[in-house]
Amino acid sequence: MIEVTLLGTGSPIPDARRAGPSTLVRAGGQTFLVDCGRGVQQRLTAAGAAANGLSALLLTHLHSDHIADLGDVIITRWVSTFTPDPAPLQIIGPPGTAEVVDATLKAFGFDIGYRIAHHADLTSPPPLQVHEYTDGEVWNSDGVTIRVAPTDHRPVAPTIGFRVEHADASVVLAGDTVPCESLDALAAGAGALVHTVIRKDLIDKMPMQRIRDICDYHSSVEEAATTAARAGVGILILTHYVPAIEAGQEDDWRALAASVFDRQIEVGDDLHRVEVHPGVGAKPAR
Repeated sequence: MIEVTLLGTGSPIPDARRAGPSTLVRAGGQTFLVDCGRGVQQRLTAAGAAANGLSALLLTHLHSDHIADLGDVIITRWVSTFTPDPAPLQIIGPPGTAEVVDATLKAFGFDIGYRIAHHADLTSPPPLQVHEYTDGEVWNSDGVTIRVAPTDHRPVAPTIGFRVEHADASVVLAGDTVPCESLDALAAGAGALVHTVIRKDLIDKMPMQRIRDICDYHSSVEEAATTAARAGVGILILTHYVPAIEAGQEDDWRALAASVFDRQIEVGDDLHRVEVHPGVGAKPAR
């Protein structure tokens, strides 16, 4: 099976109960962190994982709320790995990722220098390998494969979604996007779809135009559910709630999704876990 843990279900607006966007995927003994919003390290610890145990960091796009703790993940992995000649952290993201990682290392340059000067066993900066993709297979190791495809979050571009597969189980992580054919193709027949969602009906009532602007490049709950139904996925997992779900409103969000998607729907707080078993999902009807 593949285990999905919602580490952070929040948004750019700070929330005392929700960390920034991030999802943990465990498959075939490998551990993948998808995006790294604020507070991800605390959520990793609570989920029984750690930066030094990550197989790879997968970035859907370079919006600040999805990469806010990139530097923390890089540095923490470096200083908490005690094996000699540790394997580089694999970072996979869209074009622009390498530039952001380089800038992050520069921003932490003083810190890196201090630690190398103080610790005899730290002799070089954090070992990293950055890979930039917009389409195709990006990972194939010990029975786990990962593919990416473009999504549509314009004017943020390029953006990508990830499909993780292991032993006939599969999960797709959409990131921020509006409905698009490339996401439909990536999600086709998947066991689960993790999709960011907003409530356009609530946001449209807000007086700040800057807030209302987000409606044109995010999927509503109903749109995410329609994508899931169109792709024939088995489980729809909602995350990145805007506005934040108030206590007791979970059923309202679930009902909106259920109006167009009649299979399993997961609406959870941070650290909500979902198991995706082999055979879940079906070929979509087209």
